[in-house]
Amino acid sequence: MRILTPSKRVFLTLTMFTLAYNIHAQDQNLIVNQDPKFEQLLNEKRKINTSINTNDTYKIQIFSGKSEEAKKTLSDFKREFNTIDGTIIFNTPNYKVMVGNFKTRIEAERNLADIKKRFKSVFLIKPSK
Repeated sequence: MRILTPSKRVFLTLTMFTLAYNIHAQDQNLIVNQDPKFEQLLNEKRKINTSINTNDTYKIQIFSGKSEEAKKTLSDFKREFNTIDGTIIFNTPNYKVMVGNFKTRIEAERNLADIKKRFKSVFLIKPSK
């Protein structure tokens, strides 16, 4: 049982190609009008981003060990020192909890003294150049 005869099939195919050829959904030019201050702000942000080098910051390592203990240590740290950011880094075979992004050694050592009161195996990580 045939649904379409060959002549109807050819007619339907030609019609489909004709309709598909005339579709121009993505063929328009789009003009975006934006505030010139936005471009100025982006340029300022780009300058700041190029001047920031993450390797020039001092960090404090407060833990090295198993994953679950690292998560617990980080949550305890964030509870007590909520103004200092912290992260867990996996360095085979241990998980390390690193805290802070201190620009100067003096700032890092001040915070190191406070953190040493609460955590036992704490030491300063120098920036790698």
